[in-house]
Parts: sequence; structure tokens; C-alpha cells
Amino acid sequence: MSNPLILVVDDEPDIRSLVQEILEDEGYDVQVAGDAGAAREVLAEQRPALMLLDIWMPGEDGITLLKDLRQNGQLGFPVVMMSGHGTVETAVEATRHGAVDFIEKPLSLAKLLLTVEKALVQPVSDDVTGQVTEITPLIGNSSYMNRLRDEIAALAPKDLNLLIVGEPSTGKSLVARHVHAASQRSAGPFILLRCDSLSSANAARELLGENSHGSLNCGYLESANGGTLVLEDAEQLPEVAQTLLLDALTRREIRRAGALSRLPLDIRVIATTAADLPALVRRGEFSTELYSALSTATLECKPLREHPEDLPALLEHFVTGFSESENLPYRHFNVAAQNRLRNMSWPGNLLELKNLVQRLMILTPQVEVEARDVDRVLGGGAAPEPAGLFSGLSLDLPLREARTAFERTYMLYQLQLAEGNIGELAKRVGMERTHLYRKLRSLEIDLGKARD
Repeated sequence: MSNPLILVVDDEPDIRSLVQEILEDEGYDVQVAGDAGAAREVLAEQRPALMLLDIWMPGEDGITLLKDLRQNGQLGFPVVMMSGHGTVETAVEATRHGAVDFIEKPLSLAKLLLTVEKALVQPVSDDVTGQVTEITPLIGNSSYMNRLRDEIAALAPKDLNLLIVGEPSTGKSLVARHVHAASQRSAGPFILLRCDSLSSANAARELLGENSHGSLNCGYLESANGGTLVLEDAEQLPEVAQTLLLDALTRREIRRAGALSRLPLDIRVIATTAADLPALVRRGEFSTELYSALSTATLECKPLREHPEDLPALLEHFVTGFSESENLPYRHFNVAAQNRLRNMSWPGNLLELKNLVQRLMILTPQVEVEARDVDRVLGGGAAPEPAGLFSGLSLDLPLREARTAFERTYMLYQLQLAEGNIGELAKRVGMERTHLYRKLRSLEIDLGKARD
């Protein structure tokens, strides 16, 4: 599908260009506007997935624009307010008029990205219909998929914490959305937390929130109050985060950093993992008590190779999606091509299939995709061998220059394996995103060109 569109509205050109660069490096599509009037012009043409809106602008301020959009039934997307002069009162007013979050200037790169990720997964009601944006259906009619739907229908109303296990890209987060949608909490927030975004240093602030210098920052737990919190890749939770989370779930209350009073906590937690959590528990790498709290009930998402009979339906779903969202010409996979795909092992599961369908739709000239087209695209899509990449490095350079040359080649190679995804790249190279951005810039790696 196409990348989420984010509209950035700010009267300061430097901030607009900085935020645009950061978000485009993350893989988002970005539109910018210098004032409320320009924002209205953009909104008249297209609907963003998220709007970052400055409060203090000449002419019509951000709060006024927010109120007007809501009153006219145009606020069918989340809005995050930005301000260099924020107060608790301002944040409360913005929230009352429909904003989902509030961030202060000068903008922290890590905070900006986490706020955007949180905002994009919140269900947003249309002010006219009151309906939440429709979620992607579960595709397939195999015995496995029918059983999975039955299990979701049985578990969703019980309001138990849930552990969803399965290989990467087997649809765990989508299953979590369906559990939430079928539960008694469906009208409440659905918040997804990527556990690899937490560190020992930021865990308390991100999970519990904080009151600092008159500014209010809601943490993930408070943001999910009344709804569902999804812990994506729960095995990545730092030890500090595990302790804080277990305490909050046990007490059923939280206290923001800098606050005196505690807030009641009423959430359902759905954890997803591709790891063997019981083995991590046995090795002392994951809290026994937290594992017990998260695994009251369990669902398993099977790898694609174990239900290949769903491939025809998945192919049709992805083809239709790319035709509508990216205006790609429609393609039909003949029986030979489908059989070729059914016999693949699919280590990348649904994401691998989706990416392959997109490439085939772009690279196949005729309407009917044949087995030879699949073989041709698969043969040309392999990642370069590391030996070939590094063989061109000179050993006659001074150490500093040789190290820089190696790091640049290494990063380009890893970026290709990550298919241009900065989050996946951060995982592969073991760096925090803030440091990773600095490293890429120091190596003069243009993410946009590297993705081409």
C-alpha cells in the first residue's frame, strides 16, 4: 500500500523542512503548509493520515483551525499539536478539540518519531458518522484462517490479556486489531507500542508519561486507557520497562513522572512476539511474572508456507490494493504462477509476498503474470553478496579513511537488505534511530537515493 501521508503545518520554514526531511527518511509521504490557509488548500485536495499542527501561527492559530475542522466534520484523521510555548492548559484545550497528542519545540527526533507512530495507530472517529476507519480484513478461507477467526471471536469479548505468537510478518498486529475491534473496548483507543523503541533511559517517560515545566506528556499506558495497548515484539522490552509495566498492570494505576497523584489504569494488553518467550524466561531474560500476566490467553499466527491454499485470495487482495492505492495496472496470476508461489518457503511471510506482488505488477508488461515472470523477478531481486560489495575497498588508505569507507559500504548493504526501512535498518545494525540518522549523514548517505 502507499505510504501514510503526513501534513506538517508550521509558519517556520526551517522547522517545516527539518520535519519533512526526517519523516520522508522514515518512509512517510509529507506535505507542508506555512499557515492555516495553505493547510486548508491541501486538505481540500487530499486527506492525510496525520497532521502535525503548530499552535502559534500568524493569522489563524492552530487551535482555531483544529476547532473549525472538527465543527465542519473534517477531522477524520489524528492531529498532533506542536508549540514552543506549551502549557498544560493549552494541551488540555487542544485535546478537548480533537488533538491526540502534544509535543514541544525544540523538537526531539526520538520524541517526534514515537509520537507520530503512536498517533498513526489510534482509531479516529469521523465527527459526522462516529465510525472508526475500517481495518484490513483477514484474508483467506483455509481451515487455519477459519479457525483463527473463530478463536478471535471467542477470545475478544473476554477482556483477557493476550499473547500472539508467530514468525515475523505473519499478521500478528492485524490480528490484535481484530481482537480489539470485536471486543467491548472497540470504542476506546488502540495503541501500538514498538518495544524496540524503549530503552532503559526512556522507558519510564514513554510508558508512564510526565509533567515537566508546566507541560503534559501522556505515556503509552495512559494513552491506551479504556482501550487496548499492543506490545509489538514484546521480547524487546528492556528490564526496566518490564518492571514498570508489571507494576502498572498489578496496581492498575500509573503515576506520571513529576506528578503527585496516581491515575487509574483500565487497559487490555495484547503482546506479540516472534521469539520463544518461555525460553527467555528460563534464561532469566524476561520476567516470569510479566510473562504470566501477558499470556492469560494465546493465539498463534502460522507462517504462510503452512497455509499456501490462501495464496490466491492474498494475491487478489494485494493486486487490488496496489491497483487502487498506487494506480498500478491490474495483473492476473495464472495457475502456473500461483503454483510456483505455493511451492516457495516464504521466510518473509506476508510482507515478502506483498513486496513480490508489487514488483511483479511493475515489472510484468502483460496482464497475465506467468511462472517465468516470477522466476525472472526472483532471480533479479537477490541481495548482492557481501564479498562482492567489500572487494572494492582499498587497503592502502589511512585507518580513519578506510574505516569510513567500510562503514559507508556496510550501511548501504544493510540498507538494501532492510529494503530502505529505517526502523529495520536500526534493528539490523544495532543502533538507536537518533544515532543512526547522524551516522548516515556523516557518511553522506542520502536515504532517498539509496532507496531508488
